[in-house]
Amino acid sequence: MTLAALLWTAVLLFLVSEIALAAVKHSGAASAQAEDRGSLRLLWVGIGVGVGCAVAAKWVPAGLPLLPGLVQALALVLLVAGLIIRWVAIFTLGRFFTVDVAIHADHQLVERGLYRLVRHPSYTGLLLAFLGLGLSFANWLSLLLLLLPIGFAVRNRVLQEERALLRALGAPYAEYCARTPRLIPRLF
Repeated sequence: MTLAALLWTAVLLFLVSEIALAAVKHSGAASAQAEDRGSLRLLWVGIGVGVGCAVAAKWVPAGLPLLPGLVQALALVLLVAGLIIRWVAIFTLGRFFTVDVAIHADHQLVERGLYRLVRHPSYTGLLLAFLGLGLSFANWLSLLLLLLPIGFAVRNRVLQEERALLRALGAPYAEYCARTPRLIPRLF
């Protein structure tokens, strides 16, 4: 299998996994209190706009100054690493993971696994995967147009989640926030 075929297989896996999550992991009105406030819709709009703009800009002459094989390999590594990080984070949260922001009646602060390093590893993984997808276009304009709306939507989503968790969990969550970066270990 060629590098390009592996890359597009990973892109397809990314798409299918996100659609499956959206179909299966909603909070459900009986089990949790909805706190989403439109952040899921904004996230999907950001993804749609970003991907649409990235595809449209692919034909603008704005190639990355790297060898094509290197760009494809880097795109594949970032995409697969992002998916792995995202799914490990989702499995670590277990039933507390939902695609819509929601708080369960017995919600607990999770500080194990990747959550020891960052507060939102599933979004770290998502952003890495989209960075890999953006690099797969081998076009800096496509990369920029993909990441800007998605980055904006993820930022909104993270802030919405943090407000909900702070209201629900109080001081323990505030202390966790004070000692644990949001998305990148030891940085942010």
